[in-house]
Amino acid sequence: MKRLTRALLAAMLLAALGLCGCSTGSAGLQQPVEMDGAGSASEGDADAAAQADELRIGSMKGPTSVGLASMMQQGQGQFTVVAAADELTALLLQDELDIALVPANVAALLFQRTEGQVQAIDVNTLGVLYGVSLDGSVASVGDLRGRTVYMTGKGTVPEYTLLALLEAAGMGAGDVTVQFCAEPAEVAAQVAQHDDAVGILPQPYATAVTVQNPDVREVLDLTEQWIELTGGERGDLVTGVTVAKTSAVQDHRDAIDTFLARHGESAAAANADPASIAATVAELGIIDSETLAEKAIPRCNVVCLVGEPMRQALSGYLESFYRQSPEAVGGVLPDASFYYAAQ
Repeated sequence: MKRLTRALLAAMLLAALGLCGCSTGSAGLQQPVEMDGAGSASEGDADAAAQADELRIGSMKGPTSVGLASMMQQGQGQFTVVAAADELTALLLQDELDIALVPANVAALLFQRTEGQVQAIDVNTLGVLYGVSLDGSVASVGDLRGRTVYMTGKGTVPEYTLLALLEAAGMGAGDVTVQFCAEPAEVAAQVAQHDDAVGILPQPYATAVTVQNPDVREVLDLTEQWIELTGGERGDLVTGVTVAKTSAVQDHRDAIDTFLARHGESAAAANADPASIAATVAELGIIDSETLAEKAIPRCNVVCLVGEPMRQALSGYLESFYRQSPEAVGGVLPDASFYYAAQ
């Protein structure tokens, strides 16, 4: 039944993305409250908070939801946590969500294929990809030359990130043998069986592998490699982007800005004290266990970048995707209207 449900959602997504636009309703929100001359700033803040509590927010299990954990715990929104990006995009396009936390290139795809009916409102997660291996001599992307790399994510963020890093290191796809696996567990198994192999995994899987098999060590932080190889010229290594329906942005701007303020506080709380938030993360099903969550959160690069920092981080990264495969971002790079400027 789960497989059938996911297949149906994927089919609905494809059908919805083929339309010229998407629904512009915001049924999950109250209408804005008009203030008269007697209205106070505190009343306006209360109205914005009440509307923000009604926002329908969708996210995926894993790092991109870690920064929402405190918000979820406090009931600051209506949350849906799913396993895959296609489920989120289907819900967004069916007008069942106002906000969704999606992979970076999916945000651009949604913008293009809905003719601007979604906007990026923040970057919620930077790099979460790490290289693991039995061979501790691997210390840079250049050390991948001649090796077999096992990874998941063909045609998605992990593959395009690796290709961009290889290019920045003066290498091509032919210099590395890339084997794609269906599941992170398969990557871990292959790494454990081949002394010179390298597995590229996102958090929390990268941490889980090293915990389960002490002989496997983390050898590459792809975020550090991105900074070193690109020098900031291609933006930041971005994993997760928060998008909102343009209708929600237009009709409920104060609520969106309240969400962003809360998201920033929630992300900061996760980074400041991973141990205290780990239990919540596990209870919410974002990461499977409290112990793993506590170890993985510091390596998840949870952020809440808004405004110009968001644009700078994301635009350069999407340009790297575009250089690898224009179709990965919808054929063209998003224009300025894609990037939301908070008040």
